[in-house]
Amino acid sequence: MKRRTWKERIKKACKGAGTYQPYFDNAIDTLAGILETRDDVEQKYIESGAEPVVGYTNKSGNTNMIRNPLLSTYDEMNKTALMYWKELGLTPSAYKKVTGDKPKDEKIGGLAAALAALDS
Repeated sequence: MKRRTWKERIKKACKGAGTYQPYFDNAIDTLAGILETRDDVEQKYIESGAEPVVGYTNKSGNTNMIRNPLLSTYDEMNKTALMYWKELGLTPSAYKKVTGDKPKDEKIGGLAAALAALDS
């Protein structure tokens, strides 16, 4: 996906979550660039056969199996993007920290629902 499309989606997500501020635009632009590059790396990984492990020949001529550098790059870019998502309040825990409330679509279930029923 292109940077412009990512920017629009991120801004829309921030507005939907109620966390958007105009001064977030630089962070949104940076995140959009990271996601565009991540998408390009993913495409190259798929085009190269999506092999998680590849052979690497070192200086002495020995070939060893290593993690595919494209996969490593993709993983690092996902981790970097996640930090930006958190800063923008777009993960459940970050949303709660930013707004002090749980995400709007979050449903209480299991033990939390049982405890809430006991309170009533």
